[in-house]
Amino acid sequence: MKRFEGTDSYIATDDLMMAVNAALTLERPLLVKGEPGTGKTMLAIEIARAIGRPLFEWHIKSTTKAQHGLYEYDAVSRLRDSQLGDARVHDIRNYIVRGMLWSAFVSDTPAVLLIDEVDKADIEFPNDLLRELDRMEFYVYETRELVKAKHRPLVVITSNNEKELPDAFLRRCFFHYIRFPDHETMERIVRVHHPDIKKNLLREALNAFFEVREVPGLKKKPSTSELLDWLKLLMAEDIPPEALHSQDSHKIIPPLHGALLKNEQDVHLFERLVFMSRRKSN
Repeated sequence: MKRFEGTDSYIATDDLMMAVNAALTLERPLLVKGEPGTGKTMLAIEIARAIGRPLFEWHIKSTTKAQHGLYEYDAVSRLRDSQLGDARVHDIRNYIVRGMLWSAFVSDTPAVLLIDEVDKADIEFPNDLLRELDRMEFYVYETRELVKAKHRPLVVITSNNEKELPDAFLRRCFFHYIRFPDHETMERIVRVHHPDIKKNLLREALNAFFEVREVPGLKKKPSTSELLDWLKLLMAEDIPPEALHSQDSHKIIPPLHGALLKNEQDVHLFERLVFMSRRKSN
């Protein structure tokens, strides 16, 4: 069995690689948590690429039901076709729309199935999938057929911790929390996305970025994806490294801070801290 060792475009820590390979060995779903922007969704995409498996992505919304991942019966289309005299109406299979679980189950080769942001759905959603994820099969009542997985897919489930997941669901998963990258890991991540960035700009930008994240009271701390956007803007606008540098991080607001601070409360908080810091120094 091929092991996951990261990719050239995804910097994975040793403990994350161990978690992925443990889930592969145990044949259990991998439940990945972490704050937004830490690469949870990209992980499944990169795993599939690294170990050469097809990827099926199921992005969960607040209205998503477990049944949507199995299949849906399109009764509206069947009614319309019956009114038009279409011969397709005589075979109900024409109106069964496969979900992502079904597609992953019948894949000719072992697949990777991403169930993204599971905590967005109703609290019962994870429990409603227990049997299917355990037995790797489900029943289609309309056609009276049992769909069994040809190969057990690697199921990667992401959560932003918006709500607690049921214990019965958690017991069936291998769990990993992606910690926010430290300074060294973040530098490696940036180098992958911006290989031409100047060393001085990267150093000052990372210092400013981590200082912003440490400001007490921020409603939303900037994430990795926001840092990458900010660096792209700094490079495009040719912002000099010294524009990001200050002996006191509270004396300057980072240029193009709209890429980092995403709500007015955090902008006002930062402005107040800068104002108070300047008053104290005068």
